[in-house]
Parts: sequence; structure tokens; C-alpha cells
Amino acid sequence: MTKAEKKKRMAAIVEALKQVYPVPVCALESGGDPWRLLVMGRLSAQCTDARVNIVCRELFSKYPDAASMAAAELADVEAIVRPCGLYHTKAQNIIDASRMLLTEFNGQMPHDMEELLRFPGVGRKIANLLRGDLFGLPAIVADTHCIRLCGRFGMYPVEQKDPTRVEKILTELVDPAEQSDLCHRLVMFGRDTCTARAPKCEECPLYPLCDMGGEKKERK
Repeated sequence: MTKAEKKKRMAAIVEALKQVYPVPVCALESGGDPWRLLVMGRLSAQCTDARVNIVCRELFSKYPDAASMAAAELADVEAIVRPCGLYHTKAQNIIDASRMLLTEFNGQMPHDMEELLRFPGVGRKIANLLRGDLFGLPAIVADTHCIRLCGRFGMYPVEQKDPTRVEKILTELVDPAEQSDLCHRLVMFGRDTCTARAPKCEECPLYPLCDMGGEKKERK
């Protein structure tokens, strides 16, 4: 496909997903709190969003804000976030990030990409999540669902799994106003229909827009 054809297909995918999921919902249940979304985004690395939501009920009950987390004992935080994996690093990161938020940003989450990337453990995926959800900025969250699905849609070679390259490609193909919501819809769609191991192609509303669908049609 040419770039123009890819843009046209992505626009159709955006509209189709809007019909399936009129209200895009972030899988991380932060309640719209910037600090909590920062913490949950860090904990979600190599961990399911569902587990992060469960763990954070206890975590936020004990540490409800950045100030309380900044004063927390590392061992206590480690014990709570252990089910999320990589708990030594993650616990230290969320304590340090909380301190940075208070001391360098007066408790206000920045929206600039370079400033967000300074937070311990924050990469472009979390930074884009924060920029899109908190500030309504154009943002491609290149998580596993986004990478897998958009590869199947033919936007780049399906075996390409580099998040930074995928983010750059999709940024040029998707209307800026649609980017953040699209990524949430892709997560929902990736869990409900286009799963990693057993995609439900026979009941998929995006089947005609998918390279997997095209390949199956050719075989028939």
C-alpha cells in the first residue's frame, strides 16, 4: 500500500472502532488523577492492566497522593507492588518520580515530552499516555495491542515490533485528533476480538480492512 492508501485505511479503521466502542476508556483505572496514572503506567510494564488495577487499590489506599508516596519506605512499597513484577525497580521508580513531581514541578504534571521522559522509568509509551489522557494532545501509545493490531492492518511489517518506529509511522497515518482515543479502542478491540493467539476473524467488524482478512480471502 502507498502512504495515501494506508491513511485512508486507518481513517476507516478509526471510524469502525468508534462504532464498536463509542466511549474509549483507559484500561488503567486512575480516576483521571495525573499522579496515579503516572504510577500505574510505570507498574504496567510487562504486567497486565487488570493486575495493576488490583494492586493499586491497596497501593493508593496506603499512599493516596504523591506526597505520601514520596515519604514511603521502599520495602513497604516493594511488598505491595511485587505482583506487578520487577518490583525492586518499579517501587524505587514510583517513589523517585513522586519526589520529582513535587520538587521539580510543584506537584503539577508537565505536558512536554522531554520533561515527562525525565521521570524515572518513564519512556515514550507512558509519556504519550499522559499527554493524550491528561492534556488531550496527539499521542500514539505504542503498546503491545497497538503494535500487533496495526501490523495486522498492514501499516508496517507484522514482524516489526519496535515501539518507537511504530509510533512514528502511526503518527503520520492517523489524524492527530483521533490518536489518543484510537489507542484506547485498540486495547479494547485487541482483548475482545483481535486477540494475539486466536483472533476472531469470523466475527470481526474490521475484517475487510485487515491484511489477515485479505490473506484468508485469497486462500478461499
